[in-house]
Formats: sequence, C-alpha cells, structure tokens
Amino acid sequence: MAIRFLVSVLSVLLISGLAVADESDQAAWAALRNGEAVLMMRHALAPGTGDPANFQLGDCSTQRNLNDEGRAQARSWKPFLAEQGIAEVRLYASQWCRCMDTAREMAMGEVTPLPPINSFFRNRSDGPGQTRETIEAVNAMPAGAPVVLVSHQVNITGLTGVYPASNEGVILALPLSEPARVLARVSPGE
Repeated sequence: MAIRFLVSVLSVLLISGLAVADESDQAAWAALRNGEAVLMMRHALAPGTGDPANFQLGDCSTQRNLNDEGRAQARSWKPFLAEQGIAEVRLYASQWCRCMDTAREMAMGEVTPLPPINSFFRNRSDGPGQTRETIEAVNAMPAGAPVVLVSHQVNITGLTGVYPASNEGVILALPLSEPARVLARVSPGE
C-alpha cells in the first residue's frame, strides 16, 4: 500500500515537473518571438577539439569543419524554429568556418559575421572582454526579427555558465547581462 502511494506521488511530481518545464520553454520561445530574448547556439558537429596548430581564420582547410552529420544538424534548425512560429531570423555567426557554415546550412537568410562571438578557446584571457563586447553588441541591436547567434562552447559558457553540446542553443533574456539569464536550453529533435 505504501509503495503504491509513493509511486503515485512520484508520478504526479514527475508529470508536474515536465509540465512546468514545457510551460517554461514555451515562455522562452514566446520571448524569442517577441524580441525579449535571443538564441545563442553552439555550431553543429565539427569533430575534434579546438583548432589545428596551423589555424588561419580565412582558410577553412586549416580549421575543424562540419562533417555530414553536422551539416544535417544545422539544417534541422529551420523546421525546428518553424515549429515554434519563427520563420524569419537575423543570423549572426562567429567568423570560424564551422559557425558560418552552420548558419548558412540553416538556410534562414543572410549571415552576418560578428567578431565578439569568435572563439577564445586558444586565448582564454580574451574571454571576459569578448563576453562584454558580445553583451554590448547584442544589446545595441535594433528591434526586428528574432536574433540567432552561432558561436562556440567557450563563448556560451563564458556568458551563461552552460556547457552546450554541439548544435545546442540557449534562449537568453534581453537585455543581456553578465551572467546572461538562461530561459531555456533547446536543440532540434529534443
């Protein structure tokens, strides 16, 4: 008898927790649609860590790049965002090829390079300054279509404390602050 009661209570708590999480995610999506939040995502799958020793910003052959799975992941964002009522976005990306390619593969419009969201993996001491520059750049953006930023794990972690997987995004409340207020963690297929 006590075990059945305990199972019933745990079931109710689990279902209630899922309902609260779903409501919270829906509020985050509404904030993004209404210009009260931005989506900052980690580039899609580009196997490896960091960049090769001969890394050159303007030469994709010297960088880690998206593989076929990564390109498919990036393409999954367009229908995922459409499911949330978002058909038009303003896309900004780190100048790294894997970020620019992720944004292009999303096929949601012109991609604008945004240097403050470039990786600081190699130069961690640049992180605090770049994080402040990111906050300033985003907070200065005029009203319009939802903003999507395609960046790197170190940048997202530096801004939010969240360690995102490849192709995972965080919806961040505006105006951005330090640390940014995370409204939801999102990714296609989840």
